[in-house]
Amino acid sequence: MNHRPRIALTPGEPAGIGPDLAVMIASMPGDVSPIAVADPALLRERADRLGLPLKIRPVDPGKGEPWPPEKGTLDVIPVPRSAPTICGKPAPANAGYVLETLRVAADGCAVGRFDAMVTGPVQKSVINDAGFHFSGHTEFLAERVGGHPVMMLATRGLRVALVTTHLPLAAVARHITHGRLTRVARILDRELRSGFGIAAPKILVCGLNPHAGEGGHLGREEIEVISPTLDALRAEGLDLVGPLPADTVFTPDRLLHTDAVLAMYHDQGLPVLKHAGFGKAVNVTLGLPLIRTSVDHGTALELAGTGDVDTGSLRAAVDLAAELAGKRKAS
Repeated sequence: MNHRPRIALTPGEPAGIGPDLAVMIASMPGDVSPIAVADPALLRERADRLGLPLKIRPVDPGKGEPWPPEKGTLDVIPVPRSAPTICGKPAPANAGYVLETLRVAADGCAVGRFDAMVTGPVQKSVINDAGFHFSGHTEFLAERVGGHPVMMLATRGLRVALVTTHLPLAAVARHITHGRLTRVARILDRELRSGFGIAAPKILVCGLNPHAGEGGHLGREEIEVISPTLDALRAEGLDLVGPLPADTVFTPDRLLHTDAVLAMYHDQGLPVLKHAGFGKAVNVTLGLPLIRTSVDHGTALELAGTGDVDTGSLRAAVDLAAELAGKRKAS
């Protein structure tokens, strides 16, 4: 019996490098063959442009085609575009197509058709310009399948999770609440245990303000919200260290024997992680009833169709999705 996981892959913005990455990794040797959720004609166009001898096989997920496909074949669940694609030039008319690929993949995970989903980069501005409210994959998937999403990026030797995600900086402080911090920390601790096999996770927690508030002189969020919340969570058995000044939390001695860092906002934690592992890091959405990983980069419109792209992050995202799916099945 075949136990290889079925990973749904959404290539993202059709005018970006997502389709390139999809056909490139399908042409490489590997143990995991993702199933693309996309327009087969788009992937055919991109494979031809890159000179890849790849067979594109449209499949009906309800008919049980042989799995996995033979080498050199990419299975595709067809979702048609609304407009032709020009590399590097996103078309707002295709925003609905991009969102539909996410719906198909997420719904397939929800009913057990797929074991996990991996998402390519999207152009958020184009989706919003087309009239759709879209703040990111994380929020979209939570609305679709439920759960309380927590964004975490992982690379070799470092994992960074976020208390808040895609918010204007001016709105961050009021969203650092006892309830939100409690929920995020519990989810992070639980999923490090269940998904990553860490028996007793040690988590470093950043403060919000410079110097973690400097005893209240640079802000009182640490005193009034963060510290009391961490104390309550420690009483539950969570190993949380902090709040710590964010400018020193990522030093090697601090990170020694640490399993994750919990940052208060997007640009507090992710620049450090991407500096450490850009192109090899993986975005993991914790707290959902499905497994979702993603690349750590954007659409790179200027590179679309050139083949001059690094597949490392997408391959790492597929491999991690398969690993997490295997652990979930085993448990």
